[in-house]
Amino acid sequence: MNALGKKIRLLRHQKGWSQEDVAKRLDISIPAFSKIETGITDVNLSRLDQISRLFGLSIVQLLATNDSEEEKKYISELAVANKRLQERDTEVIELQKKVIELYELLHKKATD
Repeated sequence: MNALGKKIRLLRHQKGWSQEDVAKRLDISIPAFSKIETGITDVNLSRLDQISRLFGLSIVQLLATNDSEEEKKYISELAVANKRLQERDTEVIELQKKVIELYELLHKKATD
């Protein structure tokens, strides 16, 4: 089952509708609707619009497949990456300071 089909199925369950209820509202057969839910049938733009309106969503909202758990995982991974980046920035600054100190030491010895 593809992500869109899963979302349509979830929305249908949230409304307490059967496949027959939705099929009637979309003016299609129950097997045709079942194929949409299982991802067997590719949905065209016209049908997407019809389904989104049925559930009170925009097409973009219907197509959005961001799972809150997936989003939390992404945010967590991003936070870890940002922390590592900050640590590396600190390391770079410390190394730059050492290079400057060594340069000044060499320059001082060269002028002595």
